[in-house]
Amino acid sequence: MRRDVFQAIADPVRRDIIEMLAEEALTVNTVAEKFDVSRPAISKHLKILKECGIITIDKQGRERLCQIKPANLIPAFMWIEQYRKLWEDRLDSFEDYLIKLQSKDKKDE
Repeated sequence: MRRDVFQAIADPVRRDIIEMLAEEALTVNTVAEKFDVSRPAISKHLKILKECGIITIDKQGRERLCQIKPANLIPAFMWIEQYRKLWEDRLDSFEDYLIKLQSKDKKDE
C-alpha cells in the first residue's frame, strides 16, 4: 500500500512521534515508552511513518533507531502554507468583529 505524508500527519500520535523525533533520534523502545498505548500500536505508527518516507528505522546492534527525514514533510508544509494567509486574514477579521461587539456592549451599558 502506497502511503503519503498526509496520511502520516493525519493521526495525533504520529504527529507527536514526528515532534519527538524532530528533537532527537530515538530507539523504537524509547518512543513506545513515551505513549500510553501498546507497543504494537506504536510499531504500527512507526511503520506508517516509515512507509511515508518521514522516518528511517536503522538497526544498530540490538536496537532499532528512528530518525526523522524532515525534507519529506515539505509537501505537507507547502500545502498548509498556502492556506495560512487565508486563515490569518479570517482570524484577524473575526477578532475585529469581536472587538466591535465588545465596544458596542460597553456603550450600551
